[in-house]
Amino acid sequence: MTLSDNRPGAPAGAHHEPALELLVHGVGGTTPQEMLGDPRTVRVTGDGTAGIHRRTDDATAEDRPGERPAHPPSAGRAPRPIPEAYCWSNLTSGNSARALWLLLLPFMVANLAHWMRPAAPARHPAQRVYDVLVRLVALSLTVLLTAAACEVALDLVAWQCAASERCAAGKPWLRPLTGGWWSQPGRRLVLAALPPVALTALLWWLSHRTWSAYESASPPPRPPGPAHPQPGGERPALSLPGFWYGRRLVSRLRAAHTAAGLLTVATALLTAVLDHDRRPGGPVPTGWGWTAAVAVAAGWAATVLVAVRKGRTESEPDERIDRLASTVLPGAAVGVLALVAGYAAWPRPGWSSSAQLPGTGVFAWLMLLQGALAAATAVTAYVLHRATPPGSCAGRCAMGGLGGAAVALLACALGGVLTGGTAQRVADWLDKDGTPGMAGGAITGPPVLLSWQAAAIPLLLLVVLVFASGAVVHVVRERGRLTPGIVDSYEGEPREQASRSRRIAGAVARARLTDAAPTLIASVTAATLLLGGGALAGAVRTELPPGAAARAWPGPLPAAAEAAQALGSWLMGAVVLLLVAMGRRAYRDAAARRTIGILWDVGTFWPRAAHPFAPPCYAERAVPDLTWRMSTWTARTGGRLVISGHSQGSVLAAAAVWQLDPATRGRVALLTYGSPLERLYGRWFPSCFGPGPLRALAEEVDCWRNLWRRTDPIGGPVLVDGEDGGPEVDRDPLRDPLRYGRTPEYPLPEPIRGHGDYRADPAFDAERAALLDRLAARGGPSVPAQPDRGAVG
Repeated sequence: MTLSDNRPGAPAGAHHEPALELLVHGVGGTTPQEMLGDPRTVRVTGDGTAGIHRRTDDATAEDRPGERPAHPPSAGRAPRPIPEAYCWSNLTSGNSARALWLLLLPFMVANLAHWMRPAAPARHPAQRVYDVLVRLVALSLTVLLTAAACEVALDLVAWQCAASERCAAGKPWLRPLTGGWWSQPGRRLVLAALPPVALTALLWWLSHRTWSAYESASPPPRPPGPAHPQPGGERPALSLPGFWYGRRLVSRLRAAHTAAGLLTVATALLTAVLDHDRRPGGPVPTGWGWTAAVAVAAGWAATVLVAVRKGRTESEPDERIDRLASTVLPGAAVGVLALVAGYAAWPRPGWSSSAQLPGTGVFAWLMLLQGALAAATAVTAYVLHRATPPGSCAGRCAMGGLGGAAVALLACALGGVLTGGTAQRVADWLDKDGTPGMAGGAITGPPVLLSWQAAAIPLLLLVVLVFASGAVVHVVRERGRLTPGIVDSYEGEPREQASRSRRIAGAVARARLTDAAPTLIASVTAATLLLGGGALAGAVRTELPPGAAARAWPGPLPAAAEAAQALGSWLMGAVVLLLVAMGRRAYRDAAARRTIGILWDVGTFWPRAAHPFAPPCYAERAVPDLTWRMSTWTARTGGRLVISGHSQGSVLAAAAVWQLDPATRGRVALLTYGSPLERLYGRWFPSCFGPGPLRALAEEVDCWRNLWRRTDPIGGPVLVDGEDGGPEVDRDPLRDPLRYGRTPEYPLPEPIRGHGDYRADPAFDAERAALLDRLAARGGPSVPAQPDRGAVG
């Protein structure tokens, strides 16, 4: 494949029906004024969160046919299409409450694991197993977060610090726990349980609030028609009518995870109290305690059952709500927690607290469970990968189909870092004059497992540093290899400029690093698994922090262990403080929210199929918006439409075209540029964007063209042949920069654009015009008349 000369082409005949260009921006967002190149714009449909905008002069352009000039001017060429911009950036960064989403980062990563499954047939038995395993991983993360809140509030504050005169000194906010009716250990624990319960309520509120706004979009006016079958005779998942309408599942999972959070608090209370009451002659009736234990066990059984019993319904929009599970289960969990709290508050004369809260060993068991679930997910993913039809992966799947298992493990590790860092920082803050867990400390501190996890972080960062160093060396070598051939790709250049060639070659070499991401993720996953296993074994075997456990080791190992523990503890706390600072800034500053929103743009494209507390799926609003706009506009005007998406906008555009009915799809062309459809989504999410689905999309859409550059670190070719012998979807890679050196016409150096400014390239206008001409030449099918509920003109 050679560099395109970026010159316009494609003849055109006379056209009379209107033409529309629907622009969809990428990550980070942009303003309607920037997208339309005009400071005067008007929103023609939508709201302040997401809407369609036009230039003020174009607001009623359909009612004034023939007034728009040809673009580029040419005899017989169709008038320039009416441009309008769909702006969706506020879906991820508009409201200040979205700053709280930083708390949900591990949940978002776990949700991605659900969608990273191999492209095996949908009815393969291992698909159901994969679903269950990923949902159990997600449930364990909710338990981990709530357990960490219990560790801070119940163990460090109520159990340890409130019982230590030295720790409680100078902390007036601890007085309710150190004197009076609440000073008994059981009652202190009940009062300290309020923050973990409030955290669970906050997560429920965030999920319910976004569920009402995002998962509640209306299905398109006409359901998607039959899609081209993939190998094996199945329809692409994104073409199914119910793919973007998952209210029922999110509601059921929200109930299960809310119950899990409340039951985690109840379990922490009950474990501590039963540890005391098992002694003979206790003052509390034995039957009350065992009744509470049975109620907690039954609550956990019901919670797990609700979480794994049913999967997504994608064959049709499923707007039903499981009222029994969604209402009764959280209410029953509240009742169980109240029963346990009453049991814990019963008078127990002579009871005092010391050392750590009984039951803190749950962190070790939870870590072991998460490792086992991740391993089982990897085995299941391998089975699914082996069952993929020929051509469904084509050697392009990241990590041989094990990407979902790797991401599930990394979600657990990230959750451990955040929860462990929080516990470490709170313990240091409570014991200002000493080191928790060490000689002279006022409190025992958090479980030793958290210290072992902290000590593993510097070693994990060392693995990343080694990989980064190798990447730098690779870029330098690749730049040297590419430099001599750069000038040859520009015809008519009189001489080579060494520095200019090196800059261009360096941009190409750096852009290719994206393709090494699977190697980095695989290395970090392997290191995380080994270091996590070592930390768990060390904590269980020694029951001491790494520094204390290594004192008998030879040579410099004791000093290295103490340094790793101290540095890791600092790093864990720094990550937590950084997220808090970012959240606080984002809450107040719209620009900071937009920057953080870039992360959510990539991570929250997918519906919440595994974790209901993950940040909401903005595509469940954006895709119906685009589908409705295309359907109603083509029905009302009978015109041709090209939807052009940049970067993440190209993914939204493709998903929206998949949801169109055949009549509408016949009047729509797709123009993607800087698109990660194959390079990122196709490799990491092969079941939805692998070679099979992309090939089916190319056959369903009358016209599709993809623009890309070799200097683009995100976008790339989609590697799909043209339909019925027509032009290939991918255009030859665009020149970047457009011109190598200075010329009389362009005396200043052209910039290297990389991932941006595709519309500034002459190829963009040429390809858009050619797509509209091809639509007119094909004479798209008629679209049934529909009331235009959201269109203008």
